[in-house]
Amino acid sequence: MEKILTKAEIEALLNAVFDGRVEPERELSRAEAGKAVPYDLINSEAHKGYVPNLDIIYDSFIRYNRVNLSNRLRKAVEIKKIAANAYKFDDFLQTLHSPVCMAIFKIEPLKGAALICFDSALVLCLVDSLLGGSGGGKLPTLQNRIFTSIEVRLIENIAKDVLQDMEKAWTPLYSTHMNLLRMEMNPRLVNIVPPEYQIVTMSLQIQIEEIVGNMVFAIPFMTIDPIRDKLKTGMQFDLMAIDPQWASRLTSGLIEAPLELSVEIGKTAITLRELLDLAPGDTIMLDKPSSSEIDVYIESVSKFMGVPGISHGNKAVQISRISAKGAKQ
Repeated sequence: MEKILTKAEIEALLNAVFDGRVEPERELSRAEAGKAVPYDLINSEAHKGYVPNLDIIYDSFIRYNRVNLSNRLRKAVEIKKIAANAYKFDDFLQTLHSPVCMAIFKIEPLKGAALICFDSALVLCLVDSLLGGSGGGKLPTLQNRIFTSIEVRLIENIAKDVLQDMEKAWTPLYSTHMNLLRMEMNPRLVNIVPPEYQIVTMSLQIQIEEIVGNMVFAIPFMTIDPIRDKLKTGMQFDLMAIDPQWASRLTSGLIEAPLELSVEIGKTAITLRELLDLAPGDTIMLDKPSSSEIDVYIESVSKFMGVPGISHGNKAVQISRISAKGAKQ
């Protein structure tokens, strides 16, 4: 029911404005301040699916998977990112073109499940290559038929390799174990999250010689939301990469590090009385002749064998071979 002012109320309001007892601008600002503003929890900016630095994980995955897939297929494989998008899960399923092969997996210990989608062109190319086909660029179309059990099993093995490479890509950020749950071909039977929940996707284009197909990763926003802060901090993802300059500086520093070198001419055993009776000029008989090899120690570790002698009037030792003990260390 609408609230309509009477003639008397309108006249009283106008008189209050003219007298200065009511200020229209102040009253309007108060009304706007107390007005409820609608807020979309699903499509708000905080849930648009934007995850900072997540693409770095996919860059690492591409490096790993390119090599492994090329080795498995024995063909040249190129992988590149196409686009990252955010969808409601139901809207994402509408973008999948049938037939499609989907691998449902879990990222432990994170909650929820995720999805890998292989389009028909990629499935046919992978199956053809795995079974020894030439992959000459002309593969038969599927005409909306479902994949055979053999084809699904072959793609399942590929999906397991993909998950292993994805584990390696995640390792610098967060230690995970990615476990394949099942394979599915009907999008209607996939319900990793409710239809209105947000997911983030990454589309990858995979080229195997002349054939091009697409692989799409779909991860629920709620799965990666607990580690968003780690992504924001810009962690070092290339922990296993070698920095040539750092290695050179480390080598230079080690080269200049001082080491203690000692030589053991021989050994003998004497009593404490004999030790106390020693005087300048006494001779101590050792357990080896002067012409035999002697041990050369580096920081108390036997590394070389040598021959004692004189060089430029100084006592010296000439390295003859690497010690058997040093070779094992």
